[in-house]
Amino acid sequence: MNEMTEQKIGFIGLGKMASAIIKGIISSGFMKKENILGYDVNQEALKIASKNLDITPVSTLEELTAKTSIILIATKPFVIKNVIDEIKDKIRNHLVISILAGVSLKFYEQNLPNTRIVRVMPNTPALVEEGMSAVCKGSFAYDYDAEFVYNMFSKLGRAIYIDEKDIDIVTAISGSGPAFYYYIIEKIAAAGKTLGLDYKTALELSAQTALGAAKMMFKTPDTPEELIRAVTTPGGCTEVGNNVLANSNIEETLFKTIKRTMEKARKLGG
Repeated sequence: MNEMTEQKIGFIGLGKMASAIIKGIISSGFMKKENILGYDVNQEALKIASKNLDITPVSTLEELTAKTSIILIATKPFVIKNVIDEIKDKIRNHLVISILAGVSLKFYEQNLPNTRIVRVMPNTPALVEEGMSAVCKGSFAYDYDAEFVYNMFSKLGRAIYIDEKDIDIVTAISGSGPAFYYYIIEKIAAAGKTLGLDYKTALELSAQTALGAAKMMFKTPDTPEELIRAVTTPGGCTEVGNNVLANSNIEETLFKTIKRTMEKARKLGG
């Protein structure tokens, strides 16, 4: 593991998620900035990102693959075929990490035969080091490859190992999930505004309460049901609110939200 952190890693695509990963692994000391190279098809974006991140820019994929032993693909999914066509003859025992939604391990292994592939489904809270990442190992990757990737993404929040067959469900729950929580947080704040509270205040109350509740889930051994009971006094305010939720169709709505998102992710994956 220590040897891998000393190797050079090349990022293909330097958007927000790639930038979050780079910032996280540098600030945590997981990898040195001198060992991180970046490429982006947009040369202006490459110049800006490499300067902001203080990493080494390279102008071609040929140079990137020649100077690194680990490649992390962070492009848009729809350009992956072009990227693979450019690098397939240049991969030489590289570890390839992909964070692309809908692009399967099978696709990579068909187009990059015998290559060590690890696929990751991260999410945008990685930008504030509160990400949730799911890691799945390809057929030719070693256990230490997966461990290296797991440790890398743990620097951005939390990471778990999964089987790729579950990745579409993971995409729905944690990949797309932040958007669903933003919606709920905003609607609670909007209710506060409608009832007379300043919106900025209501939003702060709602967001911090969501953050605190989530942290309680990790900091205590209690189940969600036990945590609900701890907040709820019989005949009190919370009980009234709980009854409204219990008598609504919110459970059905959330299930439908996750199910349809999962189905869309499955279609993307072909």
